[in-house]
Amino acid sequence: MTSKSAAAAARATVYGYPRQGQDRELKKAVEGYWKGRVSADALRQTAAQLRHDNRQQLADAGIQEVPTGDFSLYDHVLDTTVMVGAIPERHRQAVAADAVDGYFAMARGTQDVAPLEMTKWFDTNYHYLVPELGPGTVFTADSTKQVAELKEALAQGLAARPVLVGPVTYLLLAKPAPGVPADFEPLTLLDRLLPVYAEVLADLRAAGAEWVQLDEPALVQDRTPAELNAAERTYRDLGALTDRPKLLVASYFDRLGEALPVLAKAPVEGLALDFTESAAANLDALAAVGGLPGKRLVAGVVNGRNIWINDLQKSLSTLGTLLGLADRVDVAASCSLLHVPLDAAAERDIDPQIVRWLAFARQKTTEIVTLAKALAQGTDAITGELSANKAALASRADSPITRDPAVRARAEAVTDADGRRSQPYAERASAQRAHLGLPLLPTTTIGSFPQTGELRTARADLRAGRIDTAGYEERIRTEIQDVISFQEKTGIDVLVHGEPERNDMVQYFAEQLTGYLATQHGWVQSYGTRYVRPPVLAGDISRPEPMTVRWTSYAQSLSDRPVKGMLTGPVTMLAWSFVRDDLPLGDTARQVALALRDEVNDLEASGTSVIQVDEPALRETLPLRAADRADYLAWATEAFRLTTGGVRPATQIHTHMCYAEFGDIVQAIDDLDADVISLEAARSHMQVARELAAHGYPREAGPGVYDIHSPRVPSAEEAAELLRTGLKAIPAERLWVNPDCGLKTRGWPETRASLENLVAAARTVRAELPPS
Repeated sequence: MTSKSAAAAARATVYGYPRQGQDRELKKAVEGYWKGRVSADALRQTAAQLRHDNRQQLADAGIQEVPTGDFSLYDHVLDTTVMVGAIPERHRQAVAADAVDGYFAMARGTQDVAPLEMTKWFDTNYHYLVPELGPGTVFTADSTKQVAELKEALAQGLAARPVLVGPVTYLLLAKPAPGVPADFEPLTLLDRLLPVYAEVLADLRAAGAEWVQLDEPALVQDRTPAELNAAERTYRDLGALTDRPKLLVASYFDRLGEALPVLAKAPVEGLALDFTESAAANLDALAAVGGLPGKRLVAGVVNGRNIWINDLQKSLSTLGTLLGLADRVDVAASCSLLHVPLDAAAERDIDPQIVRWLAFARQKTTEIVTLAKALAQGTDAITGELSANKAALASRADSPITRDPAVRARAEAVTDADGRRSQPYAERASAQRAHLGLPLLPTTTIGSFPQTGELRTARADLRAGRIDTAGYEERIRTEIQDVISFQEKTGIDVLVHGEPERNDMVQYFAEQLTGYLATQHGWVQSYGTRYVRPPVLAGDISRPEPMTVRWTSYAQSLSDRPVKGMLTGPVTMLAWSFVRDDLPLGDTARQVALALRDEVNDLEASGTSVIQVDEPALRETLPLRAADRADYLAWATEAFRLTTGGVRPATQIHTHMCYAEFGDIVQAIDDLDADVISLEAARSHMQVARELAAHGYPREAGPGVYDIHSPRVPSAEEAAELLRTGLKAIPAERLWVNPDCGLKTRGWPETRASLENLVAAARTVRAELPPS
């Protein structure tokens, strides 16, 4: 299956690696720096050591070309903003005074200055900081970070390839800066940006880079002719530079489609493409354009986004076909390994028979090296690995863990009527207003309250046996009492119990559902220092017993005001888990929806009148190609309605979404048929309220007026002004007042002050409303 030229050239590489360290050392160092307990020098030393260890791990595993520049203290898109000098005007003074503090001010904001907007990185659960650009933006090159990290790798004696966000993707991810007309297109700045990239490339070449990788994942989305022309011009111009390294243009997460011929013809030395299931069409498309004669192809045949072991034989078949389509074929994961945990071998609490089905970052590097070895030396060189891989795949396929006949029979029996409320929204809204008796502009929160160190310690003490269940539950009761008391005193209208018993909004439910596996060390970066442990969806899903009724009912017993029941919706349960790859997602979503439907019905039966089913991932999971979206949205909205369709008209169903672009799914939001939706809106200045209004959204909505991903406390007047903006799009009888998202990551002092200001803002704006 090998040709001499391709075999001799075959190498193993990756595009990026988890940043946090085995024990989340980066998180601890950065948060320590924010609190003043870690110096800037100590933070830099920790980061440098983590980068060194990451590169050494890769090299020791057999990775022959390691990435540099992929490491970040917060976000690689923010690093790109620094590299090209696109610092927002409001942050320039802070950056000039102290580069590190200014960097974090852009990410998190300060009491006086708002941060950059944050949203999802394509269809992943990673969040990036959105560049803010305008007609007056002046780009200036700052290659300090990229050059320094390349030199670190070279000093270790490693072959290294700097990785940069490509200029087209950077501009396509950007938004008009505040005060810039909304119709401004950042891509019009391309001619200003390319000389800056040229300067950075020259600096990297001078520092010893043979290759530089330019990531262009935005090109897997549907692109206009003008955008494709911009990509063609970008790589024509960069390819024509004389003072540059060799260029490897990388794209991933889906098929390239009409952008593939553009990149294949570009005067660059290599392409890196995704050949996993979602992008399998790249194989035929590459053959259709005549391959990449004289160029390097980096083949992403190992799934960089999920945690199941690779089918080595299937990947070898793909690689064998690719050998005839390029001068040199190297082996990689489909994207950066940032999106998976570090090491499955650390999971001591999972059955060893199941662990052998899992591949985290370290295991994926081994798979990549094994495939590269086979490509270079032939399959006889990996006979043992192929045999073990075949046995592990068969073990999973034959395991009773993966199939529950009762669950499948129930899912197959679902009818259209199961996913419909018994009355239309207008009739439900009337019944709910009469039942709940809420004022105009009712106030609420999204669900979680601060997860204090005491709560985390209590959970750790329970796991370690230092306290018994009774002692732990008494601590939870006390926390719920405090949260309810605070909300009542503050004047919040619809209360929450604060979720003190929950470790994570997905993990908490996954641990109580059959078919899920929980990891102990499977941390993945969501944004900044926020890491999550996505559970592993290994088999069919069912709910053995109620999951939330007890604590919700207890909270309701403490107040005469309504207390929301809080659940995570079926799409988010999938999106924030590592899903199975042996069953269609829509089928799994229906199983999860039925389990959650039982929970919703039990909450209602216990006296809960307001139930929130969070779906923050509905937009995040939207396929990158428009042609694939109708099928996804059909099963995704059906799953939500199946979850909530069995309640009485007077029971008010809420949902919540955050940190994504919602304009292109407003119809799907409508199709959910929720009574109330709360949405992120503070950083985007109520953009989503305008989008709902333009659609004619008929239900109640709470566009957020408090940005909870920043430590700053919004003033009452700031929140009131956002409310006034919201009222221009949504009438007062349908407008709610709430934060952008849950308060789990915030501290109590800022939470108290912010919610007091939120309630004050609602009262101020209520008083401004004309008499009804």
